Formats: sequence, structure tokens, C-alpha cells
Amino acid sequence: MQTKWLEDLIALSHTGSLTRAAEQRHVTHPAFGRRIRALESWAGAPLIERRGTSVRLTGQGEKLLGFALQLVPAMAQARSEIGGADADGRTTTVTLSTGRTLARTVAADWLARISRQRAGVRVVVRTGHMAETLQRFERGESDFMLTYHHPQIAMRLSSHQYLQRKVASDRLVPVGKINARGQAAFNFEQPRPVPYLAYAETLALGRLVRDHLSNHPKAPRLEEAIECDSADALLEYALKGLGVAWLPWSLAAGACKARQLAPVGSKALEIGFEIRMVRAKRKLSPAAESFWQTVDPG
Repeated sequence: MQTKWLEDLIALSHTGSLTRAAEQRHVTHPAFGRRIRALESWAGAPLIERRGTSVRLTGQGEKLLGFALQLVPAMAQARSEIGGADADGRTTTVTLSTGRTLARTVAADWLARISRQRAGVRVVVRTGHMAETLQRFERGESDFMLTYHHPQIAMRLSSHQYLQRKVASDRLVPVGKINARGQAAFNFEQPRPVPYLAYAETLALGRLVRDHLSNHPKAPRLEEAIECDSADALLEYALKGLGVAWLPWSLAAGACKARQLAPVGSKALEIGFEIRMVRAKRKLSPAAESFWQTVDPG
């Protein structure tokens, strides 16, 4: 049995799709299917049930998933501690998995605050989409995960295995370029649909905005003009006057204070959310445990 087969099972449990899981694991669909069948052969039981284009784990698959979520991180932790240790065996590398926007905003603020704890410690920050970040963390490839939290984008994380702590609050605010008169160039009260700068479906923020607008009684009329999988890029598009984007305030505040962008519409269209730091309950390296104390002093 190969560890990567267990990583495949973890990916499949998150996506519910052989095709999407194969994409996330960077293999072809047929190759991914062969690896799942090889894992079933090793386990001696069917692990998945196909339902049209989607799949779900069988009871045996769920049981094996529980073991995988313990074994894969433990193996990665052993590799990390051995490979990231100094001559005295002390681990000197701490790894953080997060999204690209959080890496630029909240993670940067956190790393600046803990400069004393970072002395002599190499910090590795790995970025990706929400699913990629979660899989990397569950495989034990990072000590911490910094992620968005909202009921509509809640992750499947066992409270028996992981600890979560709120480290910041933020909100998604619809913003657009300011015109020559110093006013917002876009108005949700205008009769024509407003050009909308949308997140790609792969982004958690995109799902949050879509759910909010689809259930909002006074959602504005929007016409999707651009879709992108980068909040940073959407910020640039908004600055160029290409439309309205729902951006994290931590990302857009500077441009708004500089009178380059302005909020559009009422505060009822804003979406509040938390940013949380997550770690495994198992004991981490001394350096990582020191970092965690800055998040949870208790």
C-alpha cells in the first residue's frame, strides 16, 4: 500500500468527484481511478459508491478515511521534523498553509507581530485554493492552516483531531472605482445591470458571495463581466473601473482610504466572516508550539 493512495482517498472525500479529485492530485482521471481500485484491492472491500457523476465513500471507505487522516499527517510530520531539524535535532522550520489573499494580509500581519518567536526559525508559507490548502494541511504537510470561516463555507474538520482559534474578523465589501467627481462610478440603483467582477467557483469567497446574493431580498442587478481566481487581480480590475467586486476589507481598505475606490450600495450587502488558525491536537515541534502560543496564550 502506498501513502499516496490514502491521500487520494482524502481528496475524494472532499470533492465527491473522481474528476475533480484527479485534478487536485495532478493525475489523469484513468490513473486516479486505478489508484482507488488498487486501494480497494489492498483493503479487501469497496471504498466508494458511484452515483451518476458523483461518488461517496462507503462505510468501509469512511472507516479507512479516519485512519488516513491520522496516518498521513503523522508520516508527513515525521518527515518534516527529520528534514527540518538542526544539528541538535531541533525542528527549525514552521509551515503555514493558507490562501493567496490571506497570505498577503492576515498572515503578513501575524508574522510581523511574532518577530521575536521567528528568531532563528524558517517559516514556509504555502498558498492555494481552499481545497488545496485543506488537503495539504490534512496530509500533515503544514503545521498550521489559516483559513476563512463562515457557516456557508465550513470545512470538514474533526474537533477530536484539530483545534481552531479565531485570529481576525473581516468582511466582503462591494467596491468600485471613484469617478472624476469623487463619487462611486457605479450605482446599484441605476436601471442597467452593474458590471460584476466575480470570483471563480474554486474560491471559497466566491461561494460565499454567490450564496449571499442568491438569498438577499434586495440583491442588485449584476452582469458578470470578468471571472477570476485571484482577489488581488479583482482589486486591480476594480481600480481600472471594470466593475464592482466584493473584496475583503483588509485588501480594499487602502485603496478606499486613498479615494481610489469606494463602497457601493448599503452595508446590508456586506458579508462578515472570521479568519481562523487551525492546528492538529497532536504535539507539534517546539518552534511550532511557540508559534501557537501567540494564537492561543491559554
